[in-house]
Amino acid sequence: MPNLFQGDVLLIILLIVLVIFGGKKLPELARSLGKAKSEFRKGQDAEEAEEQQKAERKAETSE
Repeated sequence: MPNLFQGDVLLIILLIVLVIFGGKKLPELARSLGKAKSEFRKGQDAEEAEEQQKAERKAETSE
């Protein structure tokens, strides 16, 4: 499988996205993707914090 992040492949993918969504929708699409990424990170951080708290509680009870 070829590397999808090579210059020519990435350019073709970007052109296809431009044709499908059009120039006016691209900023809105990028904004939505940014918000989704931000929400995913918040959820991931919350999950990691919860796991860390569980580990600390378990360590405290085992002492």
